[in-house]
Amino acid sequence: MRASTNATGIGQPVRRKEDFRLLTGGGRFGDDIVLPRMTHAVFVRSPHAHARLRAVDGAAARRAPGVLAVLTGADARADRLGPIPHNPGLANPPDVRPRICAIAPIATPHFPLPVDTVRYVGEPVAMVVAETIAAAEDAAELVEIDYQPLPAVVHAVDALEPQAPQLWAEAPGNLCIDVELGDEAATAAAFACAAHVVRLDTRAQRVTGVPMEPRTNVADYDPATGGYTLYTGSGRGVAKVRLDLAEVLGVAADRVRVVCHDMGGNFGTRNLFYPEYALLAWAARRLERPVKWTCRRTESFLSDYQGRDLTVTAELALDAEGRFLALRGVNLANLGGHAVAFGPLQKGLGLMSNVYRIPVAYFRGRGAVTNTVSTTPYRSAGRPEAIFVIERLVDLAADALALDPAELRRRNLIPAAAQPYANPLGITYDSGDYPAAMEKVLALADWHGFPARRAEARRRGKYRGIGLANYIEITSGAHANAARSRSGPRARSSW
Repeated sequence: MRASTNATGIGQPVRRKEDFRLLTGGGRFGDDIVLPRMTHAVFVRSPHAHARLRAVDGAAARRAPGVLAVLTGADARADRLGPIPHNPGLANPPDVRPRICAIAPIATPHFPLPVDTVRYVGEPVAMVVAETIAAAEDAAELVEIDYQPLPAVVHAVDALEPQAPQLWAEAPGNLCIDVELGDEAATAAAFACAAHVVRLDTRAQRVTGVPMEPRTNVADYDPATGGYTLYTGSGRGVAKVRLDLAEVLGVAADRVRVVCHDMGGNFGTRNLFYPEYALLAWAARRLERPVKWTCRRTESFLSDYQGRDLTVTAELALDAEGRFLALRGVNLANLGGHAVAFGPLQKGLGLMSNVYRIPVAYFRGRGAVTNTVSTTPYRSAGRPEAIFVIERLVDLAADALALDPAELRRRNLIPAAAQPYANPLGITYDSGDYPAAMEKVLALADWHGFPARRAEARRRGKYRGIGLANYIEITSGAHANAARSRSGPRARSSW
């Protein structure tokens, strides 16, 4: 393969120029970083979803061959390692700004190594640093931890029950965010006079990114200057990681340098700050030697931030002709062991009405901590879950009214002439011809020819199905009440 030398310009395709280097082994990823006198770290992780740490004894591990340090939460606290500054909160426009209900948003503290309690399986409890990975792994098995298992809760619905175990003193009842948007009274009035109402109770399950390259980092410290260097593959960019790392370490930002070379996949799981970033830098300062952590795939499954996990109850009201009158529901986000991000909940709430002309709507949004890995923005940050809910409601309504799902959508799509269009939940779409986009997809998919294809498949003993969904997403707008819409229907046939 040869690198392209074709000139490009405005309106022309931009040729990829990185492929030749990557495909011929010229990439530089986390595990390619090798520094002089480099040491290796292995983390001891909790096997319990919820437990009290009664004692962490690293004496036997410290005596093992090649071991340089065994560090615990008590050590980190003694060195005044601060909490990770996740700062979960409500984003600014173009994301909708919901109203605060019962409580102001609560951020639970997230220290890189816990001192007294673990709150999910895979949470790091101790770090062993040795001359080699093998020596660190062997010594990690010698760390003795006295756990007192505690009652655990893994589903957000269960976490809000009165009898659920209390996970954080800072979050009474395990509730960290409770917001609402839309017009509750007008929505209730529209439902009261509706000819048809359909309801959906559903849950979007958890997912994890599983990037090709597991999180692998190297930290270095220069005792002459007091400066730290972290080599990492962060999807959020080096600037934010640098500021967060400086805050956890308790040093000025100009003493921290973050370097990111090639990154083997992201999907959003790398976008926020991880405990290992700070722990490696801290260990490098204590040892005055570089420290590398090579993440194993099993560790990624246990400790990578995850996405989705949204429980929804929603209803759609229609008149006798199938016109949408109102939409309402409750979205409950599973935040995991630490309240890291409220963005997916907030972003999804604003798009619950999708590209349909729905006069009024009301939604409540809540988020609960549980004994699971924390959830963060992942591949569109809460919008796919919202779109799934409204599209399923439309299909349920089509079944109830004995209408073609495409026809029901056609009757209710926002027309191009109505743009810019303010949806009932507080977001303005500035452009988009949704009916034309849907008709184009229906034609490309031969929607009307599907019955014949289904019959032909049944003659061969096969089952064939078809589905239709519209989608919209917002990006940053030019002013507070505007949002650029990226939308279009998707039709999919399977057999």
